[in-house]
Amino acid sequence: MPHTPVYQPDLSGKEREYVLECLDSTWISSKGRFIREFETGFASFIGASHAASVCNGTVALHLAMLALGIGPGDEVIVPTLTYIASVNAIRYVGATPVFCDSRANTWQMDPEDVEKRITPRTRAVMCVHLYGGACEMARLANLCHERGLKLVEDCAEAIGTRIDDRHVGTFGDVATFSFFGNKTITTGEGGMVSCKDAVLDDKVRRLRGQGLAENREYWHDIVGYNYRMTNICAAIGLAQLERIDDILRRKAALANHYRDALVGLPLAFQTSLPGEVSSHWMVTVLVPERDDREPVRTALSEAGIETRPTFYPVHGMPMYRAGQPEFPVAEDIAARGINLPSWQNLAETEVARIAKAISSYFGRGT
Repeated sequence: MPHTPVYQPDLSGKEREYVLECLDSTWISSKGRFIREFETGFASFIGASHAASVCNGTVALHLAMLALGIGPGDEVIVPTLTYIASVNAIRYVGATPVFCDSRANTWQMDPEDVEKRITPRTRAVMCVHLYGGACEMARLANLCHERGLKLVEDCAEAIGTRIDDRHVGTFGDVATFSFFGNKTITTGEGGMVSCKDAVLDDKVRRLRGQGLAENREYWHDIVGYNYRMTNICAAIGLAQLERIDDILRRKAALANHYRDALVGLPLAFQTSLPGEVSSHWMVTVLVPERDDREPVRTALSEAGIETRPTFYPVHGMPMYRAGQPEFPVAEDIAARGINLPSWQNLAETEVARIAKAISSYFGRGT
């Protein structure tokens, strides 16, 4: 039986050539030409003034919190429907995550619920652009400006996502990206912190490099971390970045193939905002009832098709559960959502096979 993974990276560009250059030159650690070129190229692609590479997306979030000076006694509003790293980074610096609910159509954080949860202790809002879609950035940016709050964009799932031709990650004070193996472009493990402010960028760079003082060898004047990206990872990233337009084009085509193949079935797709161009990181559907989710996944698994559940709301996890209210929209999306195979080179014949398996479950197979 054929096996269709939920995701796999495409390393068919110059990845091998660039990695071999690293090996031949012996520049394999945190110095080398590929780090500089990847940072510069990525900043240009998203339209940011600064971009600092790091070893993964989670530490990018940690650095964002540290660089903004967020710490004990502070609250950060974050959607409960997100990957755990978004929330853990808030806890890493001793701050308190305050959860908010989601929009039923876009699945992104609900700005109205965000506003309700602002208190005198709120220091920042962390928006998470979920599954390739975009949060309502104009509204969130205005809200943060009016209330004197920092705005952090978690763009791990949104490389290539734009609102009115402006890339996400350029609306807030600081943004983070992930290049894990299942992301739109990958470095194997890796991340990026981008911002507009040169002082903030400098602080991120010092924090990621053990707090090394400028212009003085082996002198460290702040507590820092070893969060640097390697030249080998950056080499892979640069090769991926060279093909990003084609990758995004293929992912958009794949999402359209799914919508066409699944038309007429009782499934709901993520809705885009006006002016939004999604990166379609994960093609995700909601089944009609919570009780359908696992049987549908089982039927697909038996056909050799891998899927993932949507993220479980973080407020329900043991370390964050105490005293939390209910978040009905996020809980409903989480209970009904399935991530389908979403890598950009998935063949149309595979999409048709996946659609047939889902159709058969709902009694509409041919």
